[in-house]
Amino acid sequence: MMNSKLAALLLKQLGSATVRTVTMGPLNGITTESSCFLHASGPVVPGRRTWIRFSCLGVRNGSTSALNNKEKEEKGVRTSSTVGGANRPEDKMIVSYWGMPPANLTKKDGSEWKWNSFRPWETYKADLSIDLKKHHSPVTFMDKLAYWTVKALRYPTDILFQNRYGCRAMMLETVAAVPGMVGGMLLHLKSLRRFEHSGGWIKTLLEEAENERMHLMTFMEVSQPKWYERALVVAVQGVFFNTYFLGYLISPRFAHRVVGYLEEEAIHSYTEFLKELDKGNIQNVPAPAIAVDYWQLPPDSTLRDVVMVVRADEAHHRDVNHFASDIHDQGYELKESPAPLGYH
Repeated sequence: MMNSKLAALLLKQLGSATVRTVTMGPLNGITTESSCFLHASGPVVPGRRTWIRFSCLGVRNGSTSALNNKEKEEKGVRTSSTVGGANRPEDKMIVSYWGMPPANLTKKDGSEWKWNSFRPWETYKADLSIDLKKHHSPVTFMDKLAYWTVKALRYPTDILFQNRYGCRAMMLETVAAVPGMVGGMLLHLKSLRRFEHSGGWIKTLLEEAENERMHLMTFMEVSQPKWYERALVVAVQGVFFNTYFLGYLISPRFAHRVVGYLEEEAIHSYTEFLKELDKGNIQNVPAPAIAVDYWQLPPDSTLRDVVMVVRADEAHHRDVNHFASDIHDQGYELKESPAPLGYH
């Protein structure tokens, strides 16, 4: 009886809102939930449980629609309002998953920032003074194995790409961006398992992976790979990722040494790239816009300037990975010793 009186009171307050009467089970009282209005299936009958559905915001005389539109507008959602019987689209759109407007980012000169993959504070100037000729002489058996493994991988690459250094760089970067992600992921999981700090190595390795990926995004603007080269990337990445993953689990020292020698080969490849540019065998086109912003290059920079900064990055990766391997060689793990400085 009390339920029926409460339902009748709600009906009086709702005005034009409609209700549906249903026979409920052991529930007592009136159950409410946020949903659309339902057509009435009958009057409120004393002794029967009543389930009234109404929106959690705005329940009187159509105010629900207005409030819902207002809520959507606040979240940046396109809404429509009825004026004279017609729907009029508003100017606001969905701008992000969270319904928050993006930050209005600009460059130093005040022009609009157009990149979503990285932000102005993530850009940097490459250290072109880094020693490009530094080489880690293999001494131990593991070092020699890593060195000759990388040398063996160079031969099929030379045969496939020959003097097409743009496509060679594209292929190289799809592989070079894998080790940092794998190493960072495994160190992250290890830190969680052991409740230990990583000494900054997780961030360093993930930054390396991101930097290599930006190399790829840059060379994609310069060289358009053929379909079979794209297929080769898929195959090589699948094999290399799983092989490196297992190798890192077995011996992080060996894995970092392999990457160190891979980076030495990358330095050699980019040096040959520069020679071909200087000879005029490869057209020295203007630098892609993404490269100009990422490395803070002058607006009139060329492809040669891009290759220079990419080669400097590879030299940095070489030093980081050889250093990481040396730490393991001395019996330390990548947690206590601080990692070398990153790019920013």
